[in-house]
Amino acid sequence: MPECPELHLAGRFINEACGGLLFEGSVQRSAVGRGPEVPFSSEAYKVTAASRGKELRLTLAPLGPAPSQALVFRFGMSGSFRLCAASSLPRHAHLRFFTRESPPRALCFVDPRRFGTWRLGEAWQPERGPCVLLEYPAFRENVLKNLEDKAFDRPICEALLNQKYFNGIGNYLRAEILYRAKIPPFEKARTVLEALKQQQQDSSLTLSKKLKLKRDNPDLLELCHTVPMEVVAAGQTSRKKHAHLKADPEAPTPTV
Repeated sequence: MPECPELHLAGRFINEACGGLLFEGSVQRSAVGRGPEVPFSSEAYKVTAASRGKELRLTLAPLGPAPSQALVFRFGMSGSFRLCAASSLPRHAHLRFFTRESPPRALCFVDPRRFGTWRLGEAWQPERGPCVLLEYPAFRENVLKNLEDKAFDRPICEALLNQKYFNGIGNYLRAEILYRAKIPPFEKARTVLEALKQQQQDSSLTLSKKLKLKRDNPDLLELCHTVPMEVVAAGQTSRKKHAHLKADPEAPTPTV
């Protein structure tokens, strides 16, 4: 299931693959896509992407004076983007943006299980907190200043999936974070996190003691940032290696 690293990598893929491309025409939606029709058409426009937690925003920007159109995607269980020949669209391509070239290609939102959705507009979901990957200081502050919230009455394994505080964390990241932090999954979330707050406020700790604490007891909130960063780095390295080895430049671009 795509989590914040996968959406971040998808945004990078779109910006890198589509940065030199122009798109044209209207946006095509499949009959079973779980999102609205996109009321946008242009003779020439650019596509850019940005991610935040478990959301990805596409911006369609015409070259002329016409207004841009933004869409915000959630990937569900199997969403991804692919750039492929317009003559051979993949199955389950529920939204399609066509390039202005001959032969044309299509940037497709592909979602076999159809849990992914999109909505019109540029706003992120307001109930989601700061992104664990890209907004770490704000994410950390948002958690530690709201420990009285009843969300932290829950076990830490449940609290880590609360997108109001841990925007971008899903099942596989949660498992890795708790394993590295050596925290029992059913420990009360507030108990775990209040200990971090107390360490942060303890002025008697020397730098060497703080470093020893971090080494012996990894900071859960730091792991919520560094583990996704590791996944992004591994994904970027894998894609560069694939691009280096690929002999046919016209071969289909891999799913991201």
